[in-house]
Amino acid sequence: MPPENLLLRVFADAKLTANLGVEALDLLLAQARKTRLTARLSYRIEDAGCLAALPDRMCIQLAAARVAAESSRRSLEWEVNRVHRALSRAGQLMLLLKGAAYAMAGLPMARGRTSADIDIMVRRDQLDSVEKHLLAYGWELDELEPYDLHYYRKWGHELPPLRHRERGSVLDVHHTILPPRSRLRPDPSVLWRAAVTLPHGSGAFCPTHMALHVAVHLFQDGEISGGLGDLIDFDELCRYFGRQPGFWEQLVPDAIELGLARPLLYALRYASQLLRTPVPAVVMADAERAGKPPALIRLAMDPLVCRVLVPDLPERRSAWQGAARLCLYIRSHWLRMPPLPLAAHLLRKAWMRSFSATPAAI
Repeated sequence: MPPENLLLRVFADAKLTANLGVEALDLLLAQARKTRLTARLSYRIEDAGCLAALPDRMCIQLAAARVAAESSRRSLEWEVNRVHRALSRAGQLMLLLKGAAYAMAGLPMARGRTSADIDIMVRRDQLDSVEKHLLAYGWELDELEPYDLHYYRKWGHELPPLRHRERGSVLDVHHTILPPRSRLRPDPSVLWRAAVTLPHGSGAFCPTHMALHVAVHLFQDGEISGGLGDLIDFDELCRYFGRQPGFWEQLVPDAIELGLARPLLYALRYASQLLRTPVPAVVMADAERAGKPPALIRLAMDPLVCRVLVPDLPERRSAWQGAARLCLYIRSHWLRMPPLPLAAHLLRKAWMRSFSATPAAI
């Protein structure tokens, strides 16, 4: 782990904060603010019994972050209520994803979370109908370039972002968890069959699928850079559900069934190494057998992942960090589309950027 990644070190062992000096605490807060993890950091330090040892000025900032996170949670719950109301009246089913699912299921990892948008999944054959009903209830498509809209419709695993015309809330409507032509293509019907019903009436992934979705989002569908919050999500999901019967026994078999053994291995590997997630040895061994990457890829991934998980503070940027971000950015695109469509897409985006003062959306 790079020594400057103080935030990750504290999430791995919050008791470190008791021995940090003023300069280190300032860096810790700056990294937490950059990654939108300040409130979650506050709860992690409190759980370790170290909150009272911090300076008053830091406690005030952590308390303010908690207030903001609680306000965000209430807004999220209200928006979920509105989406559920709109779709249930039309007889449409939805599964909540990520932060919305954690909050509505009352999971501990919802503490201190702030969500910029709401993610849901609907059945592919109901996507057009769901879009029409949401548009009728006040959501509107964000303004995008025609090519970007075409990209979402043809290559995406979700609709273009929807924004409510009055409340400004953003809704992402997925029909699966990875782009339809990505290297990995999990069958969404498997996710639907195992889904659980939440108290308010909508659904969510079962525990193993929740953990797999985070692993996929971080190590297959994303650039990994800026993904520290996702790795912490995976750690907390494993710690919480790992105390329940059957979670660890079912995790690798479910990954194999969905074709997601490789991203699961990466998530288990880096969560255990960097956050000390208590992964049973037999589970790690099974994941290694099912998803082990070629030796050269594995050799490259370790330094790249550790480097880009460092919060991106301007005064602490380095050439190595920039190179690592670029490598993993290229990797994310390589996994998302076949080579020829990918080349055409990137050339088109480069052409559009060269003639536009506004950066392209995708």
